[in-house]
Amino acid sequence: MSSALNIWVRSPDTRSERRFERHVTVANLKAKLELITGVPAQNQRLWLHNSESEDAPIAELADDEKMLGFYATRDFQMIKVEDTNPSTSFTGQLTDVSQVEKFEMTDVEYAQRSDTVMAYKSRHKMGRFADKSTEEDGQTEAQTQKVDIPVGSRCQVESNEPGLSKRGTVRFVGPTKFAPAGVWVGIEYDEPMGKNDGTVQGEQYFTCKSNYGVFVRPDRVQVGDFPEEDLLEEM
Repeated sequence: MSSALNIWVRSPDTRSERRFERHVTVANLKAKLELITGVPAQNQRLWLHNSESEDAPIAELADDEKMLGFYATRDFQMIKVEDTNPSTSFTGQLTDVSQVEKFEMTDVEYAQRSDTVMAYKSRHKMGRFADKSTEEDGQTEAQTQKVDIPVGSRCQVESNEPGLSKRGTVRFVGPTKFAPAGVWVGIEYDEPMGKNDGTVQGEQYFTCKSNYGVFVRPDRVQVGDFPEEDLLEEM
C-alpha cells in the first residue's frame, strides 16, 4: 500500500487535489494546508468527508498528535478546512469583489480612444468593420475548424507572464453565444486565476467555482499529462 494519499482540499477560497503522507500528523498537516488555503494553522478546523459530493463529514481531525492514517483516510476523500476566525485572515476576500472600485467609460469616450479593441478592428477591417464577403469567409473557416481537444483532458494554457504556468481541466469545447463565430475552449483552472464560473453573459457552458473558469482559443491550449503543480514542492 502506498504511503501517500490523493486528497481533495476545500476551503472558503480554494479547491485542489493534493498528496499527503499517511504518517503526517494533524499539526503538520495544518501547517501544509496554511500554505495552500491561506487559513492560519491555529484557526483551522478540519473535517474529513468521504468525497466532494457528500456534505456530511465522517470525522473531525481534532487531535493534532494523531496521524492522518489514524482516521482510515482513503484516496480521493476530501478534507474541508474551516476558518474559525476569518477576521484575522484573508478568507473570503479573494472572491469578494464588492469592495473593488469599478472603472466605467461611456460609449462616446470609448469610441474616441485609439488604443481600444474597437479601434484596432476598425483599422484592420475586422469584425463588423470588415467587408461583408471577407467576414463571411472568416466565419465559415472558423465554424468548420476541427479541434482535437477532448473534454475532461488535462491541459496547460499559454501565458504572457514568464514562469507562470496555468494548468487545469478542459470542461467545454465548441461555439459560444458571446462570440459570433469560431470554437472556444472552456477551462477550469487548478487555482483561482480565471475570470468566471463557466457562465458568460448569462449562458452557462460548464460549472466551476468563481474565478476558476476561463474561455480561450484552441491555439492557446496544450493538452497532455499536466498534473496539478504542488505548491509545497516548489517552495
